[in-house]
Amino acid sequence: MLFSAFSKAIAQLPDPALRNVLLRAMAGAAGIYVLLCAILWIAFARISLSEIAWLDTAIDVLGAFAVFVVAILLFPATASALVGLFLEEVAAAVEREHYAGLPPARIHGLAESTLAGIRFGLVALALNIAALPLYLVLLLVPPLNVFVFFGVNGYLLGREYFELAAARRLPLEEARALRRRHRGTVILAGGLTALLLTVPVVNLAAPIIGTAAMVHILEALRRRSGASPANNKPGRRGPS
Repeated sequence: MLFSAFSKAIAQLPDPALRNVLLRAMAGAAGIYVLLCAILWIAFARISLSEIAWLDTAIDVLGAFAVFVVAILLFPATASALVGLFLEEVAAAVEREHYAGLPPARIHGLAESTLAGIRFGLVALALNIAALPLYLVLLLVPPLNVFVFFGVNGYLLGREYFELAAARRLPLEEARALRRRHRGTVILAGGLTALLLTVPVVNLAAPIIGTAAMVHILEALRRRSGASPANNKPGRRGPS
């Protein structure tokens, strides 16, 4: 299911509708990455630990490396804030191509999409910042740092992408119940999206690929469970 969902999502990237969204997402994600690097670079540059020239040089080199690593670690959380802005267009394009028989979905308004994206971005960013000391401590222990990174972001991205996509088709509680029943699949999908977010250049398209793939996963799980495809009524999102 996961391979099929991500393969279909990647194959549809040339679709004009997705290409237009992709260009905007790439611009936004690139801007976020540059901003992250600039902020972290300025923060590290202000740290002066020695008056010895060679030691300062070594500290600068390590600081540059740290900026690169920290920016990558925080990138999934910040870039994912874009998903709420583009979800409707991505999901609609995927459904037109692969699920033309579905009834009209509930359309997310601009304000709702923007607030959803900002809310998730802030929550994810806060969690990743809280886990950052652990990331840095585990840099020399590859199996553990990989597990922590993809565990945290797999859960976050999987949960949010799934619920954002499912909110177009299912009542909120039904969407969350479906996610919980298939928690492993959803987390793995989030982990794959997090992996894409760590690959240079590819990470610019990752939020779009992740969103499109989650629509395919949602439809497979929804049909397997027998959930109704009818559009649902607006509902307030709350903590799960």
